[in-house]
Amino acid sequence: MAGWVLVKVALLSDCYLPRLGGIEVQVHDLAHHLTRAGHTVEVFTATGDPAYPRSTHPTADDGGVRVHRFDLGLPGGIPINPLAVPEIRRRLGGGGFDVAHVHMGVVSPFAVDMARVALGLGLPTAVTWHCVLDGSAAIHRTIGYAGRWAERGAALSAVSAMAADRVRAILPGGHGDVRVLGNGIDVGTWARTSDRPETEPFRITAIQRLVRRKRPEALVDVLRRTRELVPTSTALSATIVGDGPQRAAIRQATSEHPWISVPGRLTRPALRELHWDAHAFVSMARLEAFGIAALEARTAGLPIVGLAGTGMDDFVHDGVEGLLATDDEDVARALARLATDPDLRTRIRDHNRTTPPEQAWPDIVEATLAEYHRAIEQGRRS
Repeated sequence: MAGWVLVKVALLSDCYLPRLGGIEVQVHDLAHHLTRAGHTVEVFTATGDPAYPRSTHPTADDGGVRVHRFDLGLPGGIPINPLAVPEIRRRLGGGGFDVAHVHMGVVSPFAVDMARVALGLGLPTAVTWHCVLDGSAAIHRTIGYAGRWAERGAALSAVSAMAADRVRAILPGGHGDVRVLGNGIDVGTWARTSDRPETEPFRITAIQRLVRRKRPEALVDVLRRTRELVPTSTALSATIVGDGPQRAAIRQATSEHPWISVPGRLTRPALRELHWDAHAFVSMARLEAFGIAALEARTAGLPIVGLAGTGMDDFVHDGVEGLLATDDEDVARALARLATDPDLRTRIRDHNRTTPPEQAWPDIVEATLAEYHRAIEQGRRS
């Protein structure tokens, strides 16, 4: 890859598969794409695996990547284990690693411990935030761990420009060298391979965890409002895919709207088929650090509708890959525009189908390796 020397990488994350979520999937996919590029990768996580209950012996995941699991067996599989620090320090120190890559969420006690351990060992360390530090920013600023990591040579990054701004805000003085290291997408998996003719109804997809932070109730309100704005002669269909504590409430809220379905969680192949038969994708999240579900839909050719000022701004430009809105009413109006303006819909769809996103995995692997070498250089200087 662009002449990079092969490296041995420790990926350190609270969460990993089989637990499902954005960080889990991205860390898994990064591990496998780095491995395919010839690098050696091992994962350290506090997430367990039912196939190996409470085992601390390294095991291979579905693609052969070595995974060190240190779960405490807490209720709900909470990924916390401060007791694992001495053993992880021993394995990192004796594992011949060239670089450690720590993956941070809003609350990541395991990852915070791992960054401290890696830097304490003198291991070049990259740290990537996959979250939006808003309500908790004051706490993170007071604790000051990010500033200390930067002083010790860690290469700091976040998955979008918006998320990177939030990380800079918790550094001393509210500024610092925080790069953007986006999430990756397998373009070949999601890109539409055949031209299916458009048929009614106008199909809207929404893929998200059904938790309050993602605003699923606001999504239902927007879909209802879209139905009011679109002439009754235009049939509509909406599918809200996902699971979470809000699922029962969303099912209840849509019970009188048979054109809205809530099927639960779907596999990647099923999601791909859903996108290929749809006309638009919508997201209502305000605190969206990146929006991997939106990137998948955009790669499948769908026009994206969402709120401006989120991580989606990195790959959705208003009027090009989709329509960006200022508020919930504006989201409903954008969906109504796409439903009633086939020329606009076709123009955005054709652009998305013929123009691969910048976040294709080969490019993200290149950017990740650049962060590793930045960490190595900064570690030498510090």
